Amino acid sequence: MMAVTPALATGAGPTLVGVGMGPGDPELITLKAIRTLAAADAILVPATESSADEAGRAERLVLATCPEIAARIRRVPFSMAQRRGVGTKRRESWEAAAQSAQAEFEAGATTVAFATVGDPSVYSTFSYLAAHVQAVVPGLAVSVVPGITAMQALAAASLTPLVEGQESLALVPVTAGLDAFAAALDTLDTVVAYKGGRHLAALLELVTARGRDGVLGENVGLPTQRLTPLSQVDADAAPYFSTVLVAPRRTTPGGRL
Repeated sequence: MMAVTPALATGAGPTLVGVGMGPGDPELITLKAIRTLAAADAILVPATESSADEAGRAERLVLATCPEIAARIRRVPFSMAQRRGVGTKRRESWEAAAQSAQAEFEAGATTVAFATVGDPSVYSTFSYLAAHVQAVVPGLAVSVVPGITAMQALAAASLTPLVEGQESLALVPVTAGLDAFAAALDTLDTVVAYKGGRHLAALLELVTARGRDGVLGENVGLPTQRLTPLSQVDADAAPYFSTVLVAPRRTTPGGRL
């Protein structure tokens, strides 16, 4: 169990802060996130296989909002080659990131921030990083600055309320299998699916079979954002990091109160 502090600690020993950078639009980054980044001694950003030697999405968001801290940015390797399980590449990524944070603390840093797309508490690598750093940095405090999630951004962009009244909401990673998604469709009101690109055709079949519809969001929050009704989606062209939002039928305002 991680030792958690309720807010950013100052002058109280080493602190690791997970900072949510939102879905991709710099204007959706919170004031607290910007303040935390500006105050940090070092900012770790994930560098994946796809970003190669270029700045990844989290790093670009940091630079867009706090360009003056560019010299304090440290890229740490994160492997996206493995979608499920804890394999060698994924474990090595966590350990390398933890070593980077440890090195910053040993060099005198008091606060190290880890910038992550979305929210640090929603399918983020931050919790794994924090656990590894706590194992090697005595007295480490951990804080989290929440960020806007892709499902919130998609709901706003498509003018689709996530939930109303007494409706329920489920967030399902399709990598966990389509059975979980099907069960959510059968029992809950609003269902959001992450990481569904490779299984999108089968996912759409499940939605259609239940007489439901929704919207697919691609690159939500970016200039290349694209919103498509599920009935019009080309299942073979959707990217891996697409978001599917299936909302219940709402016939009258306030009908679910």
